[in-house]
Amino acid sequence: MTIDTVPYPHDLTDGVVRLRAYRDDDAEALAEAVRESVATAGAWLSWARADYDTATAQDWIRLCKQAWLLGDGFEMIIVDAHTDHFLGGMGVNQRNREHRFANLGYWVRESAQGRGIVTRAGKLALRWAFEVAGVSRMEIVAAHDNLPSRRAAERIGGRFEGMLRNRLVINDNEVDAAMYSVIPADL
Repeated sequence: MTIDTVPYPHDLTDGVVRLRAYRDDDAEALAEAVRESVATAGAWLSWARADYDTATAQDWIRLCKQAWLLGDGFEMIIVDAHTDHFLGGMGVNQRNREHRFANLGYWVRESAQGRGIVTRAGKLALRWAFEVAGVSRMEIVAAHDNLPSRRAAERIGGRFEGMLRNRLVINDNEVDAAMYSVIPADL
């Protein structure tokens, strides 16, 4: 088995936000941001719970590093380009090497929502995925009722392809999901 190594991103910024790979010292900031966002992100992301602690964040960071080294997924954090303040997460994950597509996932801490963070970070991640990771199609899957995520998918450049029945499981419930896609020609 050969592993195609994809380098960590460097200087992925638009001057307002910056994307970078997780570092070990991000665990406390991640845990704090998740706990802050339970009321908003927790409605759609089962892991966004009030008991999310630093140890859980450390476990997540270890998994992210392992997936990156294997070339299976590329989880990054979104930070303020000037202060390095933790704003959220952006992932190019669920990579399918054979058909060259992956999923784009994202979340933003509650105090940073509504400021276009996902749009900015999403465009950076898409460009990186197409140019560096060798992806030719990005899929964005959002729960039918998750209107903020669906609007973000559209602002990033996603084209709505249809509604997928029982596509996601959120808090142990199957839900329909909207499928969006972006290909390099869309940028």
